[in-house]
Amino acid sequence: MSDLPPPRVVLVHGLWFGPWSLALLARRLRQAGFEPHSFRYRTTAAGLDEQARALRQFVGMAVLAPLHLVAHSLGGLVALKMLGLFPDLPAGRVVLLGSPLQGSVVARKSSRLPGGRRLLGAARPVLESGFAALAAEREIGMIAGSRALGLGLLLGGTGGRGDGTVAVDETRADGLRDHLVLPVTHTGMLFSRAVARAVCGFLRAGRFGPSLPESAP
Repeated sequence: MSDLPPPRVVLVHGLWFGPWSLALLARRLRQAGFEPHSFRYRTTAAGLDEQARALRQFVGMAVLAPLHLVAHSLGGLVALKMLGLFPDLPAGRVVLLGSPLQGSVVARKSSRLPGGRRLLGAARPVLESGFAALAAEREIGMIAGSRALGLGLLLGGTGGRGDGTVAVDETRADGLRDHLVLPVTHTGMLFSRAVARAVCGFLRAGRFGPSLPESAP
């Protein structure tokens, strides 16, 4: 048996959520041999730089490689910003879940509604514009959803195929190592076995592997 500790995975939740939203995914990662740790932050209370620095503090100074990151939606933008600010972090892979790298049309529509800017808070600028600056030395994969149920339906849609909140095209960017589309909603992807399997596969190999069918559970 190996005496090496299990690979550490830092989980970063999305807008208006908390670590509770990643609890099932964390359990599945633990069952697969990883050591998950969930980062908590107030998603609308501070800008991207401040959130990224808080994530860096959470990661700690004495982390052994590999340091993997799995981040949902806004959390993916926070994770990418941290990697850009602190390129000396230990090596590791990154899986983004429905992160709007090109900005979110739903966020832009929401900000025009009465009270919308207050609802999005300090997260509004990055959600509207996106953050497609990928760390060149990192293997980064994206899982996008294609089941269109979510906030976007109330606002006229995401402008294309998507998960109900973020369009598939908004999750693409040059430099992604792999990109996978599964039939899940923006929130539902956090509870999907198929997503958990794909996350584990990418963390192990840097690729999602053969494409899963659109009917994957």
